[in-house]
Amino acid sequence: MQYQCLSSVHDLGAQQWNRLAGSDYPFTRFEWFAALEDSGATSPDTGWQPHHLIVADEGVPVLLVPAFIKHHSYGEYVFDWAWADAYRQYGQDYYPKLLSAVPFTPCYGPRFLGRWSERERDFLLAAVQRECLRLQLSGWHCLFPTPECSGELSRAGLAQRSACQFHWYNRGFDSFADFVAGFASRKRKNVLKERRRVREQGFECVALSGQDIRAEHWTFFYQLYRRTYLKRSGHSGYLPEAFFSHLGASMAEHCVLVLAERDGQPVAGSLFLRDSTTLYGRYWGCLAEYDFLHFETCYYQGIDYAIAEGLSRFDGGAQGEHKLARGFEPVITYSNHWLADERFNAAIDDFVYQEADMVQEYYAEARGHLPFSQTDKG
Repeated sequence: MQYQCLSSVHDLGAQQWNRLAGSDYPFTRFEWFAALEDSGATSPDTGWQPHHLIVADEGVPVLLVPAFIKHHSYGEYVFDWAWADAYRQYGQDYYPKLLSAVPFTPCYGPRFLGRWSERERDFLLAAVQRECLRLQLSGWHCLFPTPECSGELSRAGLAQRSACQFHWYNRGFDSFADFVAGFASRKRKNVLKERRRVREQGFECVALSGQDIRAEHWTFFYQLYRRTYLKRSGHSGYLPEAFFSHLGASMAEHCVLVLAERDGQPVAGSLFLRDSTTLYGRYWGCLAEYDFLHFETCYYQGIDYAIAEGLSRFDGGAQGEHKLARGFEPVITYSNHWLADERFNAAIDDFVYQEADMVQEYYAEARGHLPFSQTDKG
């Protein structure tokens, strides 16, 4: 087998890329990475330099690993600032590093596209390490792989970190009312009160998908996205407006846009992506603050949509303990890490071991705050 590295998604092309990606999981499709790259969101200038790895067997590509040379740790959702500080204290450079991840997207899923067996895995790990040494990168980080894949990488010697998110699961519900019927009485009343309060303020929500999301909707939503980042972070966001227009043109079938309208005018919106099994909550924004509008637009409308479409899971994204009271369950997510400088390995192993204990304790405590009646708590 041989490997090579690509500096652009276009070096492989849509047909070959999507053949290896296989599934309809949106975040590893050619169109997703092309929208990021073509809009300028992922480039050397932004600190996300494409460096995708291709493994070929007798000249035929059999494995694709989307990857980036990173010059910072922004937009990753797995926080390693303490590791960078430790390197700095010892006079070492933590950046640049090699990252296998979906930029700005903390949704777990496949990270190794194509043929994946012990043979390919061992070859890939050796190739990644050679690339890090060749380019003087501090190490390799694989963020949000599937639990099964993370376990394989851990057994192969890569440090494994864990974290906790909150996802909603469809237990065969017929409606939102059917879903909240399993809540304890007081908590069910709270949720229904929140939804009622949104209606009392004069809001109606509409879910647009596919080609029903027109250019003016994308323009409006980008303004919401930008406002949200300016308010929370003081910058206009990682994604330029061109990214959203690319998304609408090339991945319309994966997009769901919920707009909250008042007096016929959109006031807030939430963007989701989807595949055949899962809804992924991504971005939200509003022109002004209203009671419970965030919960309605980002969570309750998503649950409504998932039930109507027969989707099995709704990934609400990173963080957000407030999701627990609304029926989102804690889920452990993983990342794996290899550092070229072996002197740091013992400290990193101790760090992730202690961190995993804390995450497990948090997970157990979070389950105790789920709103379901005692007979429904799993």
